[in-house]
Amino acid sequence: MTDPIRTRRENGILEVTIDRPKANAVDLATSRIMGEIFANFRDDASLRVAIITGAGTKFFCPGWDLKAAAEGDAVDGDYGVGGFGGLQELRDLNKPVIAAINGICCGGGLEIALSADLILAADHATFALPEIRSGTVADAASIKLPKRIPYHIAMDMLLTGRWLNAEEAHRWGFVNEILPADTLMDRAWALARLLESGPPLVYAAIKEIVRDAEGRDFQTTMNKITKRQYRTVDVLYGSEDQLEGARAFAEKRQPVWKGR
Repeated sequence: MTDPIRTRRENGILEVTIDRPKANAVDLATSRIMGEIFANFRDDASLRVAIITGAGTKFFCPGWDLKAAAEGDAVDGDYGVGGFGGLQELRDLNKPVIAAINGICCGGGLEIALSADLILAADHATFALPEIRSGTVADAASIKLPKRIPYHIAMDMLLTGRWLNAEEAHRWGFVNEILPADTLMDRAWALARLLESGPPLVYAAIKEIVRDAEGRDFQTTMNKITKRQYRTVDVLYGSEDQLEGARAFAEKRQPVWKGR
């Protein structure tokens, strides 16, 4: 048996590949491995950006492994740190994550993709939430998708399980870019390198603010920012990097970010 998850690291970038033939479905054991990987990514100060993708060209991930479920994996079992796929409930993940969708992305696989910050799709990628057809609920998608795309389109996907191609997914706004399949990973890595070169403390502040603001009104969130009540904002405002940004601008040069 090969490892169900492969990783590749280049400087501050971590690529995570789901590799479970034939369809890259995720069982409990695989989810726990993914949780450990993404928790380590979160906690490793030398890592700046992650890419999540699937092996092959047909499947990104169809989500929950129904064959494993039939053999005893409980749907409410131990998914590990971060919940299903290691990303959905991972606390304090304040680094950018890119999903590179290389094929079929449905069910829990789409929920994993929605946990990323940026989504790139191969031109043959397809998307769906087919849980309705098996008598279950797409729980994380029911929470996230109506906040990401128009309500009626999200409800259409949730209530009917219909499939969207990459163009429609892009049109409704939950895919950033559509790419030829053979350039998908090149583009994902180019984007990751761009993000790697940016200010990690600012990324952290952005992600914490965005997460917290989902459940708050505008003024409450603004007050928390100005009073430095977000840990990441407090760290940023007292950092060397903030001074470096101002100095680099004044000196007309590129800043050198140190993450401190």
